[in-house]
Amino acid sequence: MPELIEKIVKKAPTDELMSDLDATVAYAKSSGKANTAKLAVTGFCWGGFVTWMYATHNPGLKAAVSYYGSDRWFKEMTSKSAIEIGAEVKCPVLALYGGQDQSIPAETIEKRQEACKAAGKKCEFKIYPDAKHGFLADYRPTYNADAAKDGWDRMLAWFKQNGVA
Repeated sequence: MPELIEKIVKKAPTDELMSDLDATVAYAKSSGKANTAKLAVTGFCWGGFVTWMYATHNPGLKAAVSYYGSDRWFKEMTSKSAIEIGAEVKCPVLALYGGQDQSIPAETIEKRQEACKAAGKKCEFKIYPDAKHGFLADYRPTYNADAAKDGWDRMLAWFKQNGVA
């Protein structure tokens, strides 16, 4: 897994990721089996980073939920700062973080939250004080049942509140 992350995942340009997601949406729409008028995205860790980026990219998104989207991906993958993107989101974003997660500083989360608010964006941030990175992954030692259940429930409510579910 570490080799996969280093050699492939970290090397994928953000523009390519956005293009891949756009192609996925186009395929879903053309299949006639998906209602892309209720388009949403969610992701975990690196996928949390991609979730934030897609929320700044696709104006057709109705909602996004990012689980522990690390700021390290922003530094390595895009010219946008992790803070700047808060002001650029095109849909409501729910961001869920572990208070014990060492991959994203609390200061960055606070600045991103301030950027969303200053730009009048609908963003909600929840930090679980006792949770670590990967708190939803029940196969990892960092799994936190209480945070996982609350986060999942919040995600479903967020999607419903924003017309996705």
